[in-house]
Amino acid sequence: MAPQASTIYSLQAPKDISLNEIEAELHQIWQSYGITGEDGGLPAATRATTFTLVVYEPEETQYLLATLGFYNGPLDGILGPQMVAALRQVQTKYALPDTGTATPETLAILREEFIKRQGNGATGDNGSIELPSLSLNAPSPRIADEIALRNPCRIIALFPITGEDEGVKAQVSAYCPIQKQSSSTLICCEYITLSGTAAALERIGGMLPALLIGGLPKFLWWKATPDPNNALFKRLAAVCNNVIVDSCRFNEPESDLLHLQDLVESGVPLADLNWRRLSAWQELTAEAYDSPNRRAALGEVDRVTIDYEKGNPAQALLFLGWLASRLGWQPVSYKKETGDYDITRINFIAQDQRQVETELAGVPLADVGEIAGDLIALRLSSTNPKADCGTVICSETGGCMRMETHGGAQSAGLFQQVTSLSEQKAEALLSQQVQRWGRESLFEESLGVTANIFKLETNS
Repeated sequence: MAPQASTIYSLQAPKDISLNEIEAELHQIWQSYGITGEDGGLPAATRATTFTLVVYEPEETQYLLATLGFYNGPLDGILGPQMVAALRQVQTKYALPDTGTATPETLAILREEFIKRQGNGATGDNGSIELPSLSLNAPSPRIADEIALRNPCRIIALFPITGEDEGVKAQVSAYCPIQKQSSSTLICCEYITLSGTAAALERIGGMLPALLIGGLPKFLWWKATPDPNNALFKRLAAVCNNVIVDSCRFNEPESDLLHLQDLVESGVPLADLNWRRLSAWQELTAEAYDSPNRRAALGEVDRVTIDYEKGNPAQALLFLGWLASRLGWQPVSYKKETGDYDITRINFIAQDQRQVETELAGVPLADVGEIAGDLIALRLSSTNPKADCGTVICSETGGCMRMETHGGAQSAGLFQQVTSLSEQKAEALLSQQVQRWGRESLFEESLGVTANIFKLETNS
């Protein structure tokens, strides 16, 4: 069950306006509501001056197609040839009119199949993976409620759609989270919503920097496939203090992670919310080798097994990149096998020239979690039976069972368990990310190792 949200006071419901009226309309909102009424019944409302968050979120069609196996292209909100072909494939399969567009009947079928796939009949009560925004006219902008509750700010939501190019539709609204500890003044979040085709949004890209609040931090949350060549992405990344992505939603994790590395090398200050989900695993791994004798044996680790929920290996790859970067391992070979389990074998050379063998296993689960590709368990061990370095870390969902029967020359000397965290959803992680900005060296180093692994396959 989803946690109950705090009360939100609607200062201004979504209001359709023209593009050149945005700032004037927002100014009018604060002129109207900035003073408490004579009866004191309405608290004063002040606009937030914390930061600007730009959110680029394609509507649901491509995500549904990709999740159901019809589409393998980028999640960018663009109705290109690949997406047209995918829509026609769906329409042929379900005996719908062959239009190559996202008709209401096509979307209804895709949503129904998505619900069946994710939860075996689960309904849209947050019991399954959350879809992108389906409506621009919800009672409040769900996309940013978590951020607004913690950090009232200006949010510019860009919604690329895959329908006809009819220009850009603009809306403004304002919402105020009511805080019990301070009910005399409402600190409010203001929203600018712009929807249209990706091409239409790109045409107005030149006006977007003017909507960012000057002198305050600026964040870009790109809820799509990162594309260094996307003109709108490049324009926004150049003026924002932090560019935020979530690799759990990548449709082609390997090529998309390589795109992230390209962005890092070009100087973009990048953050990945999926990287933040690894913090508990990283902390427990480091803690396992805190004692002097175990720390000395850390150099004996030459076998690593990582299990993750089958479907998206991004978390497993980023964790392995982190481990290899900390221990000075250099990748030398990379092989993949697909089947009931998706197996990836990566060999490294340690600084003392020892061979290190690692295995990533995508494990099929009947009940998938909310985050695609979550880690299940990991095992560190050594071919040296005298080395005191064996460690198994697993989730609360029974992930240690396979690790305990995995075999090997050395039994695990230490078992630890990762407690399920309540704040793994993107919105909650984002509310933490916006407290900092700039480049993250540890993430960049880990991503660099991961990119080097992929290049082995490219060069082979």
